[in-house]
Amino acid sequence: MAKLANPQETIAVLQKYGFNFQKKYGQNFLIDPHVLGKIIAAAQIGPEDFVLEVGPGIGTMTQYLAEAAGEVLAVEIDKKLMPILADTLSDYSNVMVINEDILKVDLKELIHQFSKGRPVKVAANLPYYITTPIIMSLFESGVPLESVTVMVQKEVADRMQAGPGSKDYGALSLAVQYYATPYIAANVPPNCFIPRPAVGSAVIRLTRHEKPPVETGDPDFMFRIIRASFNQRRKTLQNGLHNSPELQIPKETVAKALTDMGLSPAVRGEKLTLAQFARLADLLGSVR
Repeated sequence: MAKLANPQETIAVLQKYGFNFQKKYGQNFLIDPHVLGKIIAAAQIGPEDFVLEVGPGIGTMTQYLAEAAGEVLAVEIDKKLMPILADTLSDYSNVMVINEDILKVDLKELIHQFSKGRPVKVAANLPYYITTPIIMSLFESGVPLESVTVMVQKEVADRMQAGPGSKDYGALSLAVQYYATPYIAANVPPNCFIPRPAVGSAVIRLTRHEKPPVETGDPDFMFRIIRASFNQRRKTLQNGLHNSPELQIPKETVAKALTDMGLSPAVRGEKLTLAQFARLADLLGSVR
């Protein structure tokens, strides 16, 4: 089978099967060999590796992954793509494709079934409308992830690696950085896809921490505080946490905790580091 990264090959396969792009699945297929090479390099995939690919599409990146990795498990939600994948990946004996929704399948059980205990590297050209839920479900699944290398909207990649005080910094930045170290490996223009997306894209690698960089007694509570802090971004932390329906922490309680941390009661969430949010969660958790 010819390499699908060639635009003419992609178009020929789509015409052969009469495939129509499904907007509900956010389908944009890569047609640039240079970018595919960058993804494989950024993911640091070698012949011993077990790779999980989310949304293989017609198998463009899957072909590259199969040549670099020991074994590839590709999870595709669109059943109309299954016969195409059977065709385009017929030369690769180390690829298993299953028709599932990555957000509904039991990831831990799935990986246990196929990985034989090996750590998992994830590589994907993710549908932009559900990028964040997929990434968070991967990290929260308990799967032995080593890294996640994904194509995402450029704006989302910027948010993932942003630090305190910047306009891109928010709940996503903190959630990703709690689990992993983000590194933007490449920026990718719209003309590298068919059909062309309306936005620029980026390849980002998230290298999983062996253990979280901060300790907190209740990570779930910390993330509730983080979400509430950024839900009303322009409000002070004490107003944000007081107004949050799931928290409703008295303003004076928040003010005391912030003062104990050496911070102004008028501080906004965008100024706090992950370590400061962990400390704030522990202080507020002790008086709940």
